Amino acid sequence: MPDGTRGQRERGHGQEQYVIEGEGSVGADRAVSAAEAAPPFRFSRVGPRGKRLDSRVRSKVARAMTTGRQRDGRIPAGYTYLGQFVDHDLTFDATTVALGENITPADLLQGRSPTLDLDSLYGFGPDDEVSQKFYADDRTHLEVGTTTRIGNLVAREGFDVPRVGTGTRPRRANIPDPRNDENLAVAQHHAAFIRFHNRVVDKLPASVPAADRFQRARRVVVLHYQWMLKTDYLPRIVDPAIVTDVFTNGRRVFEVGADPFAMPTMPVEFSVGAFRLGHSMIRESYDWNAEFPDGAGSLFLLFDFSRTSGTLGGFPTLPSNWIADWRRLYRFSQIDRPDLDPPAGEFNNARRIDTALVDPLADLPLGSFGGEDGDAGTLRANLAFRNLTRAAMLRLASGQQLADFMTARGVPIAKLTADQIRDGLNGADLSALTPAQLTAFLTDTPLWFYVLREAELNNGRLTGVGGRLVVETFHRAMEGSRNSIVRNPAWRPRIGPVAERFGMVDLLVFAFQNKKSLLAPLGD
Repeated sequence: MPDGTRGQRERGHGQEQYVIEGEGSVGADRAVSAAEAAPPFRFSRVGPRGKRLDSRVRSKVARAMTTGRQRDGRIPAGYTYLGQFVDHDLTFDATTVALGENITPADLLQGRSPTLDLDSLYGFGPDDEVSQKFYADDRTHLEVGTTTRIGNLVAREGFDVPRVGTGTRPRRANIPDPRNDENLAVAQHHAAFIRFHNRVVDKLPASVPAADRFQRARRVVVLHYQWMLKTDYLPRIVDPAIVTDVFTNGRRVFEVGADPFAMPTMPVEFSVGAFRLGHSMIRESYDWNAEFPDGAGSLFLLFDFSRTSGTLGGFPTLPSNWIADWRRLYRFSQIDRPDLDPPAGEFNNARRIDTALVDPLADLPLGSFGGEDGDAGTLRANLAFRNLTRAAMLRLASGQQLADFMTARGVPIAKLTADQIRDGLNGADLSALTPAQLTAFLTDTPLWFYVLREAELNNGRLTGVGGRLVVETFHRAMEGSRNSIVRNPAWRPRIGPVAERFGMVDLLVFAFQNKKSLLAPLGD
């Protein structure tokens, strides 16, 4: 979902400065040395620097990408926002202080790292004086949130993220990363992960000492989370052959041969380019629950019923009529649970991963990126323009440059032709570009657009440059985590009814106690 691109530090979601190893801080009005740069979260480049795309070309391409041309893919819509949740686990936003102010760089690096260890859920842990507020009094369970009663729908504990504040005014989320309250769908995922952790705690043997229960539970949660990403999430968004190759044979382009116990870096090509794939999966509306069926859950309302981008509809916490019906977002039939099928015609598929974004993303809510009143309705509020602009600021390598880079390192990449990039397959129409602009664009295609075009031509799954970037970054992030299925390849999941299977639907079934009344509390 949206990122900011204006100013060194914004109020909301994004940042313009990236401390890239060997380059100091880039993306601001001036380059500063690494010694001057404050944020310790380390970015790196996989490939070479690219050229800056002319702003007029960026404008035309952004408009072409957000004209509303889109089609459904075959991925359940829940994975769109699972991807956003994962993105916030991987990437650090220097504008947020959710983990506390006046902390040392060493603590900040420890607390937010480009690993898949759920620090966006756990913060520094229950023994840290800043992060204690995220935990229950036993310092083992995470705090849960309670919805607000509306009409005949009662307040429900555990169906909102925890919030702080008093009175009837909308309350901000009391979670380590406030970006997870940027829209209702990602906030509901965060609440589900809170439930998952607490259920794991409750299922620990009584013999586990009180002092060890939190760390034991966190290890179980993180390892199952990584397994789910490897075996369920990644093969849906990326050609499964790439996933198998990287997890079997190792990395070829990103931090090859790195010390498995060393802290990874975050490649800007992933953060600013390839992993923005999820923006193309967003729907303009959702069959949300029994109260808001038939597309009544518009994207605008998903923003509004959050606290970062909206006002929670004016309620102090999420009103009970907006609780997610998980049956409409994930297919439980894949684990042979027909009792958890949604009502007929009420399932949401994500939009196909391609170069076409839904038109609401051409005019983002100001709160989602820290915008000002004058930004509304301008290109500064266009998500595609913001993505292309940030890549230009960082001089991100083009898709062609990275294809050549990977080929030179023995990765079999089918480089897109100029005709493929120009024409695509029912994606963004580039006919508004002048001949000269089109030639420049087809020669050095912005990485984000290139990756989406690859997927568009591959039936909605990342392949080639994009697939390799995403899987290798995930692999390194898992390898460098404190708890790691990469460093411990013999580990297998122990939660769920089927040996060695643990996907997102298994996580949800476990977290919600295997009860339809909790997975779909508003009924059909």
